Amino acid sequence: MAEYLVFTLCAGMAAMGDLAGHERRGTLTWPGRSAVLGLVAAAAGIRRDDTQGLARLEPLRVAVGVIDDGIPLRDYHTVETIPTAAAKRPDSRPAAMLTAGRATNTAITLRDYRVGVTYAVALWGAPLDAFAEALKRPAFVLYLGRKSCPLSAPPDPRRVEAAGPAMALTQARLPPFRPPGRIRLVASDERITAGDVEDSRNDMAIDRTKWHFATRPVYMHRPARKEDGA
Repeated sequence: MAEYLVFTLCAGMAAMGDLAGHERRGTLTWPGRSAVLGLVAAAAGIRRDDTQGLARLEPLRVAVGVIDDGIPLRDYHTVETIPTAAAKRPDSRPAAMLTAGRATNTAITLRDYRVGVTYAVALWGAPLDAFAEALKRPAFVLYLGRKSCPLSAPPDPRRVEAAGPAMALTQARLPPFRPPGRIRLVASDERITAGDVEDSRNDMAIDRTKWHFATRPVYMHRPARKEDGA
């Protein structure tokens, strides 16, 4: 048996860490390691430029249990850009717009979200007391991906003992407005069973101030259904 810190991430809208571009910013179906540790850092009041504070999070191991990965939503934006030739060295964007007149360019950009998501999270591998308290009383507003995606319920952290991260995740408490749901998929920093599939994800933070991330292995575990004899 080992000790874990488990909590839930429930949000009306979420956007989770796909490769970011100018025209389109996509989302994957579950929050990766950098998203989870970034949220814990926000709860603890650790800023992105606090390298020593962020280093405290690195020993943590993370497992995310997908209860409901929501449905996709795409938001369309129009962005008006000003060619350099149309406004040289403007004092401000309004001044540049005034100078450029109709000599501007309009582009459509896309932002992808997941609507109505619920995940269970387990942390282990480092002292957990301070992070448990931080999640109970977060220093900054907690959101799941973008700032337009605040959590719809407190994370409700609790420390539990379990025979592995998959069992620990089943002890995370859902908010009262969510119907009961089983964990359909677990994405873990460490292999849970021999049958887990090794995948990769570009979500290991190298420099958060510059948004530099590296690829890491992640192990995909599918819990057996009760009707299968689990």
